[in-house]
Amino acid sequence: MKTTRNQNQGAAAVEITVNGRPVTATAGTTVGAALMSEGVHSWRRTRHEGRPRGLFCGIGVCFDCLVEVDGHPNQRACLVTVREGMAIEGAMADTDDPNRAERATDGVLGTHGGGTA
Repeated sequence: MKTTRNQNQGAAAVEITVNGRPVTATAGTTVGAALMSEGVHSWRRTRHEGRPRGLFCGIGVCFDCLVEVDGHPNQRACLVTVREGMAIEGAMADTDDPNRAERATDGVLGTHGGGTA
């Protein structure tokens, strides 16, 4: 496991990938916090109206922050803790793959919030 010391916060850093792009994240933070610290504020779009979504409640109650983590869809970015080598997909609102949000949230959206998420 490659860990380094984050000079700014004194915490260990881990290397993760976000849609195939290497990103350094602070160990112990959530995927959502890592994305926000990279300036990524939305990482999926709603199915019906294409509205951007990212962190909303931040405590795992809503389904706005769903991403795919290491091939597992429907992971709440606000609850999953980053670890070395983690691969996150579906974390950018603007993507060349319009079906990425559909895959990352397959089977979850549409069952909550009246199916308009």
